[in-house]
Amino acid sequence: MNKSHLVAYVARELHTSRLQAAGLVDTVLAGIRKGLVDDGSVTLSGFGTFEVKPRKARIGRNPQTGDPIQIEAGRRVGFRVGKALRESV
Repeated sequence: MNKSHLVAYVARELHTSRLQAAGLVDTVLAGIRKGLVDDGSVTLSGFGTFEVKPRKARIGRNPQTGDPIQIEAGRRVGFRVGKALRESV
């Protein structure tokens, strides 16, 4: 499922237009983004937890040449699935 499928599903379930559903989906995603920036994690009970995790600097390889390259430290978003979602899938 991609974003447009999700918007169509929300519109169908809420008996609303796709435009309104797209606004709702965008608002939820913006809220998750804001929670990650402000707090570093967003927990949706029964669904899972999005967390910002640090990533160490490391040596990688250029896939075209095979030469080693330095990859800088950074942050990434991880997702830990909740119990209810894990059991339903």
